[in-house]
Amino acid sequence: MPQAIRFHQTGGPEVLQWESIEVPPPAAGEAQVRHHAVGLNYIDTYHRTGLYPVPLPSGIGLEGAGVVEAVGEGVSDLAPGDRVAYAGGPLGAYAQLRNMPADRLVKLPEALSFEQGAAMMLQGLTAQYLLRRTYRVQPGDTILIHAAAGGVGLIVCQWAKALGATVIGTVGSDEKAALARAHGCDHPIVYTREKFAERVREITGGAGVPVVYDSIGADTFMDSLSCLRPLGTMVLFGAASGPVPPFDIGLLAKMGSLFLTRPTLFTYTARREDLLAMAGELFDAVISGKVKIEVNQRYPLADAAQAHRDLEARRTTGSTILLP
Repeated sequence: MPQAIRFHQTGGPEVLQWESIEVPPPAAGEAQVRHHAVGLNYIDTYHRTGLYPVPLPSGIGLEGAGVVEAVGEGVSDLAPGDRVAYAGGPLGAYAQLRNMPADRLVKLPEALSFEQGAAMMLQGLTAQYLLRRTYRVQPGDTILIHAAAGGVGLIVCQWAKALGATVIGTVGSDEKAALARAHGCDHPIVYTREKFAERVREITGGAGVPVVYDSIGADTFMDSLSCLRPLGTMVLFGAASGPVPPFDIGLLAKMGSLFLTRPTLFTYTARREDLLAMAGELFDAVISGKVKIEVNQRYPLADAAQAHRDLEARRTTGSTILLP
């Protein structure tokens, strides 16, 4: 029987269990995928801890790449043998074999490996909507991205640089600063010893930036707002340090008529035509060399608990994959 990681209660990494699962033939509208690689993402820890509640017991994981083994009734644009990748629900990517809604699968170009596919779909599609849709970065813009040496961060740094932007990024160490700089970050700020809001103002000559991309949440939110120029856009797309507490939205007026958005990938990819267009732009960016996908950690899928420990301890950089 195929194996998968499941959890029966919320908590620390120790709740993740390696179990045998039953995988029935794909139903109408589904495709059965045998994974060659699975992506690890910070949102997985939100599901595991209960920050984002899910019905239990549950599978876990939102991203994978592999080969279609069978298709259900009504599936006409996929066939057994197709190389595919995906990012998004339903949960359950931490598995050797699973059934997926066929309309959530994207064919993976031959020029891209399964490891690249599993490492870049969620993070790369997130970078795509951040840079091209939530706030469309223009040549000459100066942007701020938190966690610049993380999976999304490294992609955003490279892509924004290719778009002609100046990139400011926060990181937690000198090693991560060097990594971010090597991927297009013009001004890495080590937040453990520098106040990033003050540095952003210095770098921009007091003007501030038109956009902040913040996946940290509680620890950075207010200082992120203070980095923005009037009419700037605050993009809160994660909560690695915890959710942002309630605040007086009148602050947005006082700080310069700021815009605030809390986007999710699932909204941006809800329509299949949008998913295909976004994936196509991402694949082109990677195949052209504008964006390099760095798989810096690999773990056996059965060792997912250790991967979560390392991710939460900020011991990882770039993308991490789990190998079934």
